[in-house]
Amino acid sequence: MLSEFRTFIAQGNVLDLAVGVIIGAAFGKITTSLVEDIINPILGLVLGGIDFSQLKYVMKEAVGTEPEVAIRYGNFLNTVIQFFIIAWVIFLIVKAANRMRVSDSIAKK
Repeated sequence: MLSEFRTFIAQGNVLDLAVGVIIGAAFGKITTSLVEDIINPILGLVLGGIDFSQLKYVMKEAVGTEPEVAIRYGNFLNTVIQFFIIAWVIFLIVKAANRMRVSDSIAKK
């Protein structure tokens, strides 16, 4: 069983997946920074000085040591923007890969 596991780990697909996960995590950090540090301040300025990360609906104010209860929809908006940026970049990567695949198949004929 240990040798089967070693063979499984040594296969290229597992190593490719590991590299993809690591690069994906780094890309996620870049996207988070892009949204929070560049896009949101510009959108906030255009929309009259709104800080998206501070947008929330307070359902119960903080009382004494009890924290407030709030729906932080600004953070949700940040996450949605990040999702669309990541989805767009993945779309462009897949589109470029498909274009390269088609051009390779045409060149081989």
